[in-house]
Order: sequence, then structure tokens, then C-alpha cells
Amino acid sequence: MGDSVIRHIALLGFEKRFVPSQHYVYMFLVKWQDLSEKVVYRRFTEIYEFHKMLKEMFPIEAGEINPEDRIIPRLPAPRWFDGQRAAESRQGTLTEYCSALMGLPAKISRCPHLLDFFKVRPDDPTDSQVKKPETYLMPKDGKSNVADITGPIILQTYRAIADYEKTSGSEMAVATGDVVDVVEKSESGWWFCQMKAKRGWVPASFLEPLDSPDEAEDPEPNYAGEAYVTIKAYTAVEEDEVSLAQGETIEVIHKLLDGWWVIRKEDVTGYFPSMYLQKSGQDVAQAQRQIKGRGAPPRRSTIRNANSIHQRSRKRLSQDTYRRNSVRFLQQRRRLQRPEPQTAEGPRKEKSPTQSAKPQPAVPPRPSADLILHRCSESTKRKLASAV
Repeated sequence: MGDSVIRHIALLGFEKRFVPSQHYVYMFLVKWQDLSEKVVYRRFTEIYEFHKMLKEMFPIEAGEINPEDRIIPRLPAPRWFDGQRAAESRQGTLTEYCSALMGLPAKISRCPHLLDFFKVRPDDPTDSQVKKPETYLMPKDGKSNVADITGPIILQTYRAIADYEKTSGSEMAVATGDVVDVVEKSESGWWFCQMKAKRGWVPASFLEPLDSPDEAEDPEPNYAGEAYVTIKAYTAVEEDEVSLAQGETIEVIHKLLDGWWVIRKEDVTGYFPSMYLQKSGQDVAQAQRQIKGRGAPPRRSTIRNANSIHQRSRKRLSQDTYRRNSVRFLQQRRRLQRPEPQTAEGPRKEKSPTQSAKPQPAVPPRPSADLILHRCSESTKRKLASAV
């Protein structure tokens, strides 16, 4: 059957090329039905022109007639200036786009327009170029590795839900609706973002993902707790927060991305700024130097006029749930730590099944016939008399 059907399309990465001028191309591994595998190179402008033609060929599936009938995936238009940052940030979008193409009906996923676009071209780059391209490969598992120093940085896109005015030179101001690329997510709740030519730290509580309101936080609270030490005192402002002095030892039971962690101090639970916490046994002086330039980020619940594009907000556990489950965990831990009572003869020995079994009650004797006739009803007596 030859190259008649594509089984899978995978994005390998992108290359920076210098002939005839500086530009970027994406590398795709195309697996065909005859088990052959080909690597093809395409510019993003070419991919976008292919996408537009596909929509013209299938207007119903593109949602041109009825938007509810759209099944062809969306693809953002190319920018005027496509630098390395744009090439890096598009990789996730292209990966999802190719996966969605392969899931379309056969009349689209096997149409000549799609098959011809992903075939190897005679003008694909060769090794005869004067300056070698710079290649940036996608990690196989999607996770960063220390060895992948030259690998790409896939930036996540977020949107500001409210206006934020910066309070220091290292922060970045955002307005409601601004779209930013997140470069680094710190556990403190401050995220380093970039927007066009601006860069700086923005509170995570002011940002939300474009595609989903849910965040990749700790899936479940760890009620066993991690031991931390407070490196700065904090006085609670909200009802569900905890006031602590410097140097207190607490247990962290839930780490949240906005920098406000749920902690437990004896039987009390509540929110506390993660910036003011340091793992027990680590250098406290170094952590204290890092918090001098910036304080704790604001909480999502304190933001006024928050404008979310999602129908539902981020789901959070209530403090009642944290307290209830923490009390149960502490009670269970106390029962396990309670020493077993001992007698004068030594520790109590487990009884065998025969020793621990309770004696069964004796079977009562059968009553006599006269007693049965004396206690039975008149109906039973007549039946017995007729039988005799």
C-alpha cells in the first residue's frame, strides 16, 4: 500500500537555520502504514497555510457553517516576529494539533492534502549547508533533565484575572486579560513571567491557565505531614490563616502553587505563607536572606474584581475538611503509638482461636407430648385428635 496512510505523527523538536536567512523549522517523525518512518521539516508558516487549506476543504468539520460541528483542531496564527522563544512555546501546541489530526475521521486524516504535506520533500535540508543548524530536541518523557542543558523550554501560557501593580523593581505589572508566558514557577507563589519585552515576578494567584482552570498541584494532602520551621513571624489576616512566631516547628500537609500552604500546629490547621517556611534541618540563614526583597504574595481570596474566563474556579478543600481529616490522622497515630499494656507475668500473649472461642449454649431438652398438648392452641389439638 506504500505511503497511503499515516499511523502517527510526533514532534521531535525544532532547528534554527541560517540559509537562506535565519529562520526556524519543526522536525516531525511521520510513521506510515508500511512501517516506514520519515523525518520531515516544516516552517510554522507552512503548517498554518496547510491548516487554512484543510479548513476550506472541510467547512462543516471546521465549524464554518455551525460552530458546534467543529472537529478540526485550532491553530494560532503566526506572529510577525518568530524568535526562539516563540518556536519553543509553540511545541506543545503543535504536539496537540498533530495528535488531534490523527484522531479525525478517515476522510480528513487520510485525504491527499494531509498525506502530501507530510511526505519528504526534495528541498528538505541537507548536510551541504555552510552553517550547521542548531537543533533543539523534545525530551522523550516530557520532563526536564539535568543532562538536557541545550533542550527547549516549553513555556506555559497564562492569563491575568485582575490588575496587579508591582511593588518592587523585580516584579512585573499586569492588567486584566494580559497573556503571559511563565518561565519559572517558584514554591513561594511568585512566578517569573514574560510578556513581549517585559519580564518580572508576578503572584501566581493573579494568573490562571488559558485551557483549564485546574492546576497541577499536589493531588492529595499529605496528612502525615512534613516537618518545617518558620523563618519569619506572620500574623493571620484571614480567618482560615494561622499566626506563628519565628522558630516554631510545624507540619506541612498540603502544598499549593500560589504559595499559601496548609500547615498543622498540634490540632490547629490553616494557611501560611510558604516563603516563611524552611525544611527542618536546612540552612535557615540563607532562606531568610532570600525573603528580604519580597514579601508573601497575595491570596486568591483577597483579590477584588477577579475576572475569570472559566465557568468554575479552582477547586480547593475547605478548612473544615483539613481539620477533620487531620484530627482523624492524629487520633490514629496516637492509637498506634500507645504502648501495649503488660501484666506482672510479662507482655500479653495472643490467644489461640480455640482459647478465645466462646462456649456454645447447651441444646434444651425436647418437651414431653403431654406438655405440648397442654400448651398448644385449640386448632392444633383438633388436628392431633383427628389424626389419631
